[in-house]
Parts: sequence; structure tokens; C-alpha cells
Amino acid sequence: MPTSRGNMRAAVTAQWARVRAFVTAPWSANPRAGLAMVVASALITIAVAFCGPSSVALKLGPRIDYLPPWYLPVGTVDLSEWVAVPALWTGLFLGAIGLWMCWRAVNTGWRPNNRRLFLLGSGLSVLTCLVPPLTSADVLMYAAYGRLQVLGLNPYNITPAEIFRSEFDPLLVWTERPWQDTPSVYGPLASASQWLAAWLGDGNMHNTVFWLQMFALVPFLLIGAVIVLLARDDHKIQTRAVLFTVLNPIMIWSVLAGAHNEAFTLVFAIVGLWFMRRSPFVAGLFIGLAGTVKVSLVFYGIAMAWGYRRDWRKLLQLAVGAALPLAVAYGLWAPQALLAAGRNTGYISAGSWAPWLQTPLSWVVGDFAARGFIGWAGWVMMAIVAWMLSRVLPWRLVPGNPDDDEPRHDPLTITVRTAAILTASWLVTSPYTLSWYDLTTWVPLGLMAASRLDVLMIWRGLWLSVAYVTGRSVEFSPTMKSITDVVRDGFCSGAQVLVLVLVVHWWWTWGRELPPLPRWLRRRVPVAAARTG
Repeated sequence: MPTSRGNMRAAVTAQWARVRAFVTAPWSANPRAGLAMVVASALITIAVAFCGPSSVALKLGPRIDYLPPWYLPVGTVDLSEWVAVPALWTGLFLGAIGLWMCWRAVNTGWRPNNRRLFLLGSGLSVLTCLVPPLTSADVLMYAAYGRLQVLGLNPYNITPAEIFRSEFDPLLVWTERPWQDTPSVYGPLASASQWLAAWLGDGNMHNTVFWLQMFALVPFLLIGAVIVLLARDDHKIQTRAVLFTVLNPIMIWSVLAGAHNEAFTLVFAIVGLWFMRRSPFVAGLFIGLAGTVKVSLVFYGIAMAWGYRRDWRKLLQLAVGAALPLAVAYGLWAPQALLAAGRNTGYISAGSWAPWLQTPLSWVVGDFAARGFIGWAGWVMMAIVAWMLSRVLPWRLVPGNPDDDEPRHDPLTITVRTAAILTASWLVTSPYTLSWYDLTTWVPLGLMAASRLDVLMIWRGLWLSVAYVTGRSVEFSPTMKSITDVVRDGFCSGAQVLVLVLVVHWWWTWGRELPPLPRWLRRRVPVAAARTG
């Protein structure tokens, strides 16, 4: 027995060595091949959308002018689900592998022209927003909530279905399940953007969706620009900032191809980061504005407060600045919006880690109790994972601080690292998680040193994106449904569980892989020790 166990262990070790040799071979750090795959990923998405309405591309109703989104006349190309779905899956895998190859190339010394890289990402992002949205009908609900406001109705109290089931409306009739009977869960500023898009669209779903796509595209590009500017003259960090924002194929797919409002939410928080070394009060104003779009941006507010924790005056300025827009929005403008946000809790999404626990637990204690337990378990796991990540994520000074080279004393560096830790731990432990939420973690990672979390985010985002290619509530064939059920409930949920396991493994082995410096050496090189973690 000992001999057979030893042989098995040796075989596993040898096999693992072969895998490591393969993934660290020169091909995996080829930036040209990586960029080609990223571009191919975006072009596949654009091509599928340009073919017009299908099982994955949304139906936007009649076109009344020449505004985007543009697509071929209906019936010109009839994409079968057996063409559209595998094509998008292929594009997503190409994009994820290409992003990983570019990431490895940066770590091994690749220093591209960052201006051209940013323009490439911007071009792909713009083109993605000039064709119809794909796979998610959320943008149709944004348009519907805006339409309700244009009609003088309150989207927090009235659902789109209540209107179109009682009377005809040229816009609401194009909404899709499953959220037609759900009131808005978005903050007052998000509702204002939806009203503006619906007003500009003038009752036409096609034109309203175009404006909502612009409200996703412009903040997305602005986020990338601000992060690149925060990287200043650090070439490597600027490249990471571009790759993780405007040239990130997973985010182009998740945020822009689906026209989600995640970028509109996050842009205020990122502008707040820009002001952290300039004015705590202005930084507070912007994080407060972010909170009026989605309350999930509270993690960035906590990170900013943690960054200023050693200076009570700056912390007070931050708090006062954040309180002003929050008080106006939720206290005076739309107090019901704060209660509405509570409706977005208690959900469990297919493809997260939770379904694997929910099914057996429901047999034992019932569905309601199982959901309650899973919700609390998610928060407990978030605290544990956040603590683990705080031990292993490397420290790296965000460029541009003239006062101190110690990253642990710089409020912006502390905020960026803490935001990455809090958002990542929330994303990987939340029972309800979707790929476009990942933008909140990708952005601060762009200003940090390379780590395993970069790869875990690629892995996680890839599988969540693949799982929701068939996310629309439309009729797919029984065979396609069976395949996508396996992908979503099997492979994707398993991938999310694996992320949790790998985070624990990373924390567990960190001290053994990188023992702490001796105390006498830490006293001699405190800055170097801090920068290397």
C-alpha cells in the first residue's frame, strides 16, 4: 500500500509538472496572439448581433430613423441557435484565453504602446454598442422603467406588466420576462438616466435602447481613462489598467454587449478615487453619487473610509461629502428607492456556488429556510474570504504620491486594495452573482500588482458569461436547454466553487511559499517589504 500510494503521488506530481510546463511555455505569453484572440472575441459578438434578432439578440421593435443599434433587415440572415450560441461560446473562450496571454506577456516584460492599446479597446467597445444588445433583457426593463416615469408613473410602485396588460404601449410591449412584474430596484440617479433615455427615445424601444447603450459606453470609456491617468507614468500599470477595463473582452461582453448599467454605477466611484489625494470632500460627493445609482457601491465607500481612517479630519470630510447626495436622493427625492433596493436581496442565481447547496438543503429544511441559511452563509463566507485576501494580496503603491513611498500609509493605495478585496470577496461568495458585477473588481485590480486574483477573475467571468449566453426567457430547443442546464448548473457552479477552494488554498499555502522576512531585515528595508507583500 505505501508503495502504491507513493507511486500515485509521484504520478500526480509528474502530471502537474507537465501541466505547469505547458501553461508557462512561450506560447502562453505571446501578446500578438493574445490581442488577436481578444479582437476576434469582440468581432464574433458584433457579427452575431449585426445579423439581427435571434435567440440571443434582442427584438427592439420598429426603427423610425437611422439611429443605432444597426443590424441587417429582419430575415436577411436567420441565425439558428446552433450557430449563434456556439459562436458566442467560442468567442468568449477566445477572449478569456487572449486576456490571460496578454496578462502573462505583461508579467514577462511586454510593454506595448498604451495609447494604441486604449484606442483599440475603445474602438471595440464603440462597435459593440452600435449593434443590438445580446442575451440579457435587462436593458429592456431599464427602458420600461424610464417609460413609466415619462408617463408620470412611479417605477418603484408600479410594474411594466400592470400597464401593458391593461392598455397598449408602443414601448412596454417589447419587454421580456422574467422581470416584467418586478418594480424598479435601482437608485434615484439610475432612474433619472432611465427617464432621460425614454424621453429621448420618445416611446420607441429601439431608440430608447440606443441611449441606454450610450449611458453604458461613455462611463465605461471614462472609467478606463481615469484608471490609466491614475497609473501616471508607470508603463506596466497603465497596460494592466487598459487590459482590465476598455480592452477586457469579458467586460466588453458582460457590460456593453448586454447594455448593463454597471459602468454608469461605477464611474462616480472611480472619479471619487481620482480626488482622494486632492479633496476628501469631493471624493465623498462622488461616492455618494455612486450610492444613488446602486447601493452595492457601499463597498467602495467603506474602502475610502478605511483609507482615511488615520486622519479623522479627512474622514469627516469624506462622510459629509457622501451624506449630501445620499440625503437628497433617498431622503427628499425618492425615499421609496431605498426600500426598493431591499427587493434585490434573497435571490439565488443559477451558475453561482449556491445551487449545489440549495438543492439538498431544500429537501431537508424546505426552500424558504434553505434560502435564508444560504444568504447568511454568503455573508459569513464573505468575511472569511475578505480576511484571507487581505493576507495574500500584494501591496503596491498607486503612482503619484509625492509624500510617502510606504503603500500602507497612502489613502488611495489602501482604498484601491481594500475595494478589490471587498468586491472580490462579495462576488465570489454571493449566492446571486453575475458576470457584469465583476467590473467593480477588475478596475482596482488594474492599479495593483499581478496576483492570482487576476486569473481567478478571468476564470470566474468566463464561466458566468458562457452560462448566460442562453439567459433570455425565450424558447430554446429541448436539446439546447439540456446542454445549457449542464453548462450553467454543472460547469459554471463548479467553476465558482473551485474559485472558493483556490482562494482558501492560496491563503493556506502563502506563508509556506513566501516566508516572512526576518525582523532585522524588515527594519532595514521596510518599504521593499511592504511593496512585495
